[in-house]
Amino acid sequence: MGKTDTKMLDTDILIAGGGMTGVAAALAAARNGARVILCQDRSVLGGNASSEIRMNISGSSTIGKELETERRESGIIEEIVLECSVRNPQRSASMLDLILYEKCRAEPNLRLLLNTTVIAADVEDSRICSAYAVRESTEESFTIRADIFVDCTGDGRLGFEAGAALTTGREAIVEYNESGASLNRDAYRLGSSLLFTSKDMGRPMPFTPPKWARKFTEEDLKFRNHDTWEFGYWWVEFGGTLDTIKDNEHIRDELLAIMLGVWDHIKNSGNHPDSENWALDWFGFLPGKRESRRFIGEHVLTQNNIQQAIDFDDVIAYGGWSMDTHPPQGIDAKDEEPCNQPFTPYLYGIPLRSMISRNISNLMFAGRNLSATHIAFSSTRVMATCAVMGEGLGTFAATAVKRKLPLGQAWRQSVVVKEAQQQLLRQGAFLPGMMLEGNLAKLARISASSEQKQGTCSNIVDGHTRAVHGEKGVRPDLTTAGTHRWMSDPGDRSPWLELEWEDPVTVSRITIVLDTGLHRLLMLCHLDVIQKYMQWGRPQAETLKEFKLIAHDERGRMEIAHIKDNFQRMIHLPVTLKNLKTLRLEVISTNGLDHARVVEIVCE
Repeated sequence: MGKTDTKMLDTDILIAGGGMTGVAAALAAARNGARVILCQDRSVLGGNASSEIRMNISGSSTIGKELETERRESGIIEEIVLECSVRNPQRSASMLDLILYEKCRAEPNLRLLLNTTVIAADVEDSRICSAYAVRESTEESFTIRADIFVDCTGDGRLGFEAGAALTTGREAIVEYNESGASLNRDAYRLGSSLLFTSKDMGRPMPFTPPKWARKFTEEDLKFRNHDTWEFGYWWVEFGGTLDTIKDNEHIRDELLAIMLGVWDHIKNSGNHPDSENWALDWFGFLPGKRESRRFIGEHVLTQNNIQQAIDFDDVIAYGGWSMDTHPPQGIDAKDEEPCNQPFTPYLYGIPLRSMISRNISNLMFAGRNLSATHIAFSSTRVMATCAVMGEGLGTFAATAVKRKLPLGQAWRQSVVVKEAQQQLLRQGAFLPGMMLEGNLAKLARISASSEQKQGTCSNIVDGHTRAVHGEKGVRPDLTTAGTHRWMSDPGDRSPWLELEWEDPVTVSRITIVLDTGLHRLLMLCHLDVIQKYMQWGRPQAETLKEFKLIAHDERGRMEIAHIKDNFQRMIHLPVTLKNLKTLRLEVISTNGLDHARVVEIVCE
């Protein structure tokens, strides 16, 4: 037996897995007052988005139409991506690692344990009492007690060790009446991938492949475009016919042979002479995994749920990526398209019940191990969607902790669910069909220095924080057409908004919601062609850069905030304003747009 030191730790919420799901869950829970421990088995956070794998954070966002289809995720993931855009114009994968690390380290309620793997759970009466984690780098182990345990590991390691009900593979059509399902149930999954980056070195760069690299012809790759070389290919995929957990080392070895074989084809086949000066400068050794275990929750999300965009009472997140299935044989299915991607007709809600274990009373989960069928999972699995799931889970878990309610009671109480939903909206998250309540700004008379016909100042209190009435937006009965923001006249040199209350109010918190171009793609991506669809490397042009807030309460008129060099969507200001009569927002500059925009002002 070894002599590893074992430490006892107590917390409110233990989150296993520090990918984008786990990071968002941990930040949300900690910011809402819960004590959180986040265990990540790698030295960096971000999972498939980290510098170890380097996949871009895709989600609901498509190339939408301005002021009609603003699908991009907001809340914590938007906060992270906006910061990454400004701080990381060079598109360094390691800079995203750093930003995620900084975010977690900045939260006093959050204890981050890197290089720490949860490997066992102590369960009594269908309830996890503690989890056991190991950190080999410091020769330590941890016994962690918590009220709520959360599995964001992707592979479902914590829930598996706890005996949570789960499934793998592809369901048969008859199980959930899904048109996209297989005729018969099987064990096949989506495979894993290895990516690479390369550079034009300005001179001939020969490449000699290892002897074990595979060989590919143009015929082998006829359905797999490989005409640009700066960033590797998601279709370098293998392992869907294997066990993506137990066979992961073999899958990695084969993926290296495939990836280097594809590069050998590009460099040495003679079919791509323009690649002469290009050379690999990085490639992964950690497979980017798509699918392994999925837990069985209180609700199993299905293809029909997302195609119909069911209006769940307990909606806690949303999705909108295509139902993106791949042939299990991956690159070896050379006569098939590498993916089938029918888009869902609407942005759809994801219910809390799909994050609650059916048989372990204090276990939650989110990410690619969500309680969903294979077909529904093929849409929910992408990282931006996983991150909004994480924020929803973390916010709800913290709400249950604050109310001192066991998880098994909390998710069944509609008042608790609603409290978490309202807090999510307050944080900047989007839930289809739901609007924030209790905004004292709605009681005010609103005026402005100028306004455009489609952007009247009254829009800032209409309860909507984005325009999603266009194609591939939300179900028409769950939104209202309109821009849902104030837009000043382009000729207005000193734009301002003012709220005036006939009956003065007391306010302890002001939130300003700004326009960050949610109709556009915005993600750290190493593929050059995508850059033309984004405003990467700088703040978004629509966002207010500098503005002042001036209040008139019982103490008189005073400046309460002067915001400079802003690039974020959400500005939260704790205040103490008694008998507030007026609140004025004076715009000094934007980040490039020729007029000012404000989406919402919330006074509470």
